[in-house]
Amino acid sequence: MSQSQFALRKPNVVLIGLGMVSGTHIKALADLGEHVNFYGIASRNPDKVAQAARQITEETKCRPKPFGSIQDIADDPAVDFVILTTPPNARRDIVSTLAHAGKHILMEKPIERDLRAATDIVEMCEDAGITLGVTFQHRFRVASEALADRIASGVLGPIHIAEIDVPWWRDQSYYDEPGRGSYARDGGGVMISQAIHTMDLALSLTGPVQSVSAFLATSKLHRMESEDFVCSGLTFETGAIGSLNATTAAYPGRPESIRLHCAKASATLCAGVLTIDWHDGNQETIGATAGTGGGADPMAFTHEWHRDTIADFIDAIDRGRAPRVTGREALRTHELIDALVLSAKEKRHVDLTELRETQIRTAL
Repeated sequence: MSQSQFALRKPNVVLIGLGMVSGTHIKALADLGEHVNFYGIASRNPDKVAQAARQITEETKCRPKPFGSIQDIADDPAVDFVILTTPPNARRDIVSTLAHAGKHILMEKPIERDLRAATDIVEMCEDAGITLGVTFQHRFRVASEALADRIASGVLGPIHIAEIDVPWWRDQSYYDEPGRGSYARDGGGVMISQAIHTMDLALSLTGPVQSVSAFLATSKLHRMESEDFVCSGLTFETGAIGSLNATTAAYPGRPESIRLHCAKASATLCAGVLTIDWHDGNQETIGATAGTGGGADPMAFTHEWHRDTIADFIDAIDRGRAPRVTGREALRTHELIDALVLSAKEKRHVDLTELRETQIRTAL
């Protein structure tokens, strides 16, 4: 950690939202106790505030300040940044208040429910001059970083085919929670709530998608408003081709995978392990098997990737650089999701340039 902005003290963070993923952030911040002060928490549920305060005190030895409103957080000069974990439909007003107060924001995915709303939030933060990061923690796995390095170095050769698979499972009780899987709260189903992590990681490796031809549906295994199944053909701006298959109806749930077939080797990321099968017959394996929340327990994954994401964000603020995953970069995944939805809805091939041009016209 550099000693530029935070030379004399640790930065103060406030956790906003105490839902399912908040426990992961609490564990991650406990690991980072030498670099950050767990300053406060905020939630509309006082019982969750009390429970989280006890957990935070036990795990971090900090006594977090309970904030009664977002405006109180914005008005507190001691707050350096926030971690935002609220549902996507509750983001805009929170971000507006904090951004105008100069508070940096690290938020859970997705940014918002669709590309237009997500873009508004990103531009709001850019106009305010604050740092916006998005928690796409799969990029911080050892295997993911190893594959990214090999692609960047060129040793695998150009990517010709990409296969993206997310065969996950969610029990009906998961979707029985009010708002879960709805368009009004979540913005959709398996794509924006589950597969978005694998899609982001894939795009960070392959580069942007140029066009899609998609089908999505809700299987008879779930009662929900949005989709629990999507499949699509993809073409990439590099000229590569590929496929995307994602579902939360594949009992009992299997690890997501990304398979890249390159000029000199095929590389497979699966359950935290990278396997490279070279065309000369040699094989290389990097990483260790880890849970990713693809089965009945959505939280069956390590907090270490969140820890590394938060550490990167703190360092980004400290050094005045961009975090590994900026809000602007996260828009690529939102753009892909919107294109898949449009393709399936209108039963046609969709070029992502069409979405970009629509965005520009809407902004004007």
